[in-house]
Amino acid sequence: MPDINSSKILIIATHGFEQSELEVPRDQLGAAGAHVTVASPSGEPIKGWEEDDWGQEVAVDAKLSDVNAADFDALVLPGGQINPDLLRVDDTAVTLIRTFLDSGKVIGAICHAPWLLIETDALRGREVTSYTSIRRDVENAGGKWRDVAVACDKGIVTSRNPGDLDAFVTKLIEEIAEGRHNREAA
Repeated sequence: MPDINSSKILIIATHGFEQSELEVPRDQLGAAGAHVTVASPSGEPIKGWEEDDWGQEVAVDAKLSDVNAADFDALVLPGGQINPDLLRVDDTAVTLIRTFLDSGKVIGAICHAPWLLIETDALRGREVTSYTSIRRDVENAGGKWRDVAVACDKGIVTSRNPGDLDAFVTKLIEEIAEGRHNREAA
């Protein structure tokens, strides 16, 4: 079981991520002792979305195609409407997410990011939450949608919105400490 102090966490995002949904997990997991890497499809800095306009640029540590899931203990997927919609049509991103799922490693997805888990057919039969506007998408993908701050099913941690970030990060840390999860059946 990895201790948070020795854990390596990958955050993948592209332009249009919800500002706080990338920065808060990055900063809180880092403050807890984890080594956090942010990767984007281009490997270049990415610009967030905050409220109703473009937010701040965030530095990126790696290009998505250069990332190896074997080097990380967990994956975090920030939301926002634009970011997950762009990533779910990026074959490299989808393949990487599938690799994390197949390995049993912890995955966190907040807000609209469960769209990425829908793309990988990861929600069928699982307890999950998301931003309310994609509830029907989650249910149509077989997820058991709940209106709760954080839902967790076999190491897949989901939350609804930026108001849930503290609960989201706390649950991620707990799940990382538990280690890999058997996901053969939901």
